[in-house]
Amino acid sequence: MEQIDIDHFEKEVTCAFKEETYSVRDNGAVFRHRKEGKRKRPLDEQWTFGRPSEKRGYMYISSTVVHQIVATAFHGENPTKDHVVDHIDTNKRNNRPENLRWVTRLDNILSNPISRRRVEIAYGSIENFLKNPAQPLPGKLDQNFDWMRTVTKKEAEESYKRLLDWAKSGRNPSGGNLDEWLYNPGSEKQVEGLEPDRLIESVTPGALQKNWKTPSEFPLCPSDVGPDALADYLKGLKEGEVFARNQYGESKVVLTALSESSDELLVVCNNPQGIKEWSLAQVSIDDQFFVHESRGTFFTLEGATKQFTLAQGLEWEGGDSIDDYS
Repeated sequence: MEQIDIDHFEKEVTCAFKEETYSVRDNGAVFRHRKEGKRKRPLDEQWTFGRPSEKRGYMYISSTVVHQIVATAFHGENPTKDHVVDHIDTNKRNNRPENLRWVTRLDNILSNPISRRRVEIAYGSIENFLKNPAQPLPGKLDQNFDWMRTVTKKEAEESYKRLLDWAKSGRNPSGGNLDEWLYNPGSEKQVEGLEPDRLIESVTPGALQKNWKTPSEFPLCPSDVGPDALADYLKGLKEGEVFARNQYGESKVVLTALSESSDELLVVCNNPQGIKEWSLAQVSIDDQFFVHESRGTFFTLEGATKQFTLAQGLEWEGGDSIDDYS
């Protein structure tokens, strides 16, 4: 663990927040000024990262959360009453300005891949969260703040990269020590949330799933793995027919193709019930099983089509979409 030096900073600014005046450093430290003509209070005129809350995880100075002070100082005042401060790396005690931004609560979930992945694990899907934020899956709402702490600039960069890689992997939590993994890059311990890709059985006999957490039915999947199994599977896929079905809805076929090497079947689907209603699936053969793997979900058909094209080994000639930035 690197030593956090409260006096190690590059920039210091002053701001007004809730009738108080603060000096704020870009390492997340704050200095509350004594009110003119008033008696000096115990926390006045001293630099502090704040004290951590055991119930909420945030850092506080008196009854005020530090991240709101830092965000105001470096990013301006709250744009609207609907905006909140997002800790980009989800470490509530990393109040470095580059880790903070003003967002709406919904934007926080949809535009932050780390937050979105945590919500998916806690609720089963974004859709479940939006339907009832008060009802996470049993035992899945993680209120563990032990791994959160004030970090150096180097630690902040390295831990964010690791969390982002985890979020993009689509893998589920397992055992291991998250704190040691995040702040000790040389650690060889099993990473919490980064267990090896795990195959699970699907509802359809002869089919397996990878990076596809909810057991699903694949109505068009052949019953046997023959010599040209993927080509046969492809022939049975018709636009508009149901490719996958589970308790959260149906995904219908939009685009299909074999990869350049013909050892992977690629399928773009549409599920109007999803927040991201477009998806890309990959089907391969493993030991006489059809393995269905999720290759991602997308806000737009263009975003899904781009990945569909690249997965075939072809060049994408279209432009960027919102999915390239989310």
